[in-house]
Amino acid sequence: MNSNFVPIHVKIITCYGEMMAVKIAIFGIIGLLFSIGIITPSFAHTTVHVEPYEIEVGWGIEPPVVGIRNDLVFKFTEAGETEGTRKGVTSVFKNMDATVMFGGASKKIDINSDPRPGYYFSSIIPTKTGSYTVEFIGEINGIPVDVKIPIEDVEPTAVLDFPPSFSAGDTDIAALKNAILSLQQDVSKLNSGEIKGSSDDTSYDFAIFGLSIATAAIILAIISLIKRK
Repeated sequence: MNSNFVPIHVKIITCYGEMMAVKIAIFGIIGLLFSIGIITPSFAHTTVHVEPYEIEVGWGIEPPVVGIRNDLVFKFTEAGETEGTRKGVTSVFKNMDATVMFGGASKKIDINSDPRPGYYFSSIIPTKTGSYTVEFIGEINGIPVDVKIPIEDVEPTAVLDFPPSFSAGDTDIAALKNAILSLQQDVSKLNSGEIKGSSDDTSYDFAIFGLSIATAAIILAIISLIKRK
């Protein structure tokens, strides 16, 4: 066997480690830039009106990615003293609850106040991809509020992966690895003489097994390439 051969599981572990290192570096750099004010977030948030208030809801980091800590961020404003201006509304959640919903699941969330008036946030780790909704029920300064606001869909980690991660199914990999291992063992037995036969038969069998190994390796490579896309 080629001494340079690297087991498939070692390659997968190495690729996974590199992928995680890239993610950590990306989020570390983004976090640093935000913290020192070099860049400011640009959000694709949803805004609704519950007169006289304007409610804006979205994610703190976009696109939101499954399994990565994020914040649900809320902005409550009302008309300012000057025409055309708006000001933040304070103590919004004194008599109002917020709930995040996904499918049939729901969770009442704890709200934190941002230093800026009218801004609030709640930390969350989205565990599934798809559509989330935030519900507000209660009242703000005597104004009843009962609204459900959809927010941007949570994406799979593939939107951030670079280079593209190895994503062939575990079942496919295990089956092909077992098939290749079995064929390699049979070839080894032929070479050692453990499997008896005429010279011609052995040569023929050896050639067939060799071609089978090559075919299995090609199939594995094709599956890998297809599922990377």
